[in-house]
Amino acid sequence: MNETPRFDSYRRAIPDTLIPVRDDLFDAAVPPIYQTSLFLFESYRELEDVFSGRSKKPIYSRGDNPTVRLLERRIAQMEGAEEARAFSSGMGAIAATILAFVGPGDRIVTVRHVYSDAFRFFEKVLKRFGVIIDYIDGTDTERMIAALPGARLAYLENPTSMVFELQDLTAIGEAARRHGVVTIVDNSWATPLYQNPIAVGIDLVIHAASKYLGGQSDTVAGLVAGSRAHIDRINGEVFPYTGAKLSPFEAWLVLKNLDTLPLRMRHHHEAGLEVASWLNSIDAVTNVMHPAFAEHPGKRTFKGYGGLFSFEVSEQIDVAAFVDALRLVRIGVSWGGPESLVVPAKAALSISPETNVFARFGVSDRTIRLNVGLHDAKNIIADLEQAFLVATR
Repeated sequence: MNETPRFDSYRRAIPDTLIPVRDDLFDAAVPPIYQTSLFLFESYRELEDVFSGRSKKPIYSRGDNPTVRLLERRIAQMEGAEEARAFSSGMGAIAATILAFVGPGDRIVTVRHVYSDAFRFFEKVLKRFGVIIDYIDGTDTERMIAALPGARLAYLENPTSMVFELQDLTAIGEAARRHGVVTIVDNSWATPLYQNPIAVGIDLVIHAASKYLGGQSDTVAGLVAGSRAHIDRINGEVFPYTGAKLSPFEAWLVLKNLDTLPLRMRHHHEAGLEVASWLNSIDAVTNVMHPAFAEHPGKRTFKGYGGLFSFEVSEQIDVAAFVDALRLVRIGVSWGGPESLVVPAKAALSISPETNVFARFGVSDRTIRLNVGLHDAKNIIADLEQAFLVATR
């Protein structure tokens, strides 16, 4: 006779990441916006308690704000981290996190094809202070691990920008810990739903919340999550002094849109794979750079895929004519929202070569990045198909 299951077995089956963090006196269904620059105190003792660290009451919204704090707690929960800090942009999060751990003469190991503005930050800012940057082919795990001894920090993206190369986060994270190297991974593409780098030994996780977390192309925001000790270092060394704080309103937008993240990511995953598979069957397409098609151990940490990937077209396709012929798919540099978007590498290659990551590491001018938004995959395919017909020489 089968034993009737205990009710608490169902409670244990619910992932903690699905239980929203709440911190509102009136238990509002939608978190309130604390649209205030400062917070008042009833007494000298109350103010002194905050300054001394005995109280966590917010003082000024350039530091902590209850709406922003709720978003930070939610992202920390989703990433399985102890703590998180929000910024006014993804680059704000990247810059502050790196500056908290790197000083003059230190060395950073990073991947080639790193996000273009992170590359410019490395080249234009960090090198000015004598920081050494080693750009490594992240697909070569042995080379990545061999470069770690003596480095201060390893900055990773799984997958990388534009060409979507993978890294074995588990192997690199394990080796980095042996050598005392702090590891950072940009997880904007996979989101906490489809990849949890901290669970495989990575120290800090970055999100451009302007992308899938925000999901509506109406917010610019950044986040970093990790151990309490690491976030305390960011807070103590950099965050209060750069002014890159997230506004309460934008934190509220991201919080509100997190409720639909599972539904949106399921569509991006499924529609992205359908469009990528169709492109793979087209004679005019010579290469589809989607992590699903890669044979690399870096895939092991994915539970699903984002809808952003690139493809290369043959010489018979006029890239400019192809892009201009698109009607449903628009031209735009960001991604993660409802729009379907393209960015041709050919246009980006016109940027000054010394700060152009595409030129430095050889991205083909036949490469086109495609963001599969919330459109039906068949409509995107129809638009791509008619653009190919127009652009064929």
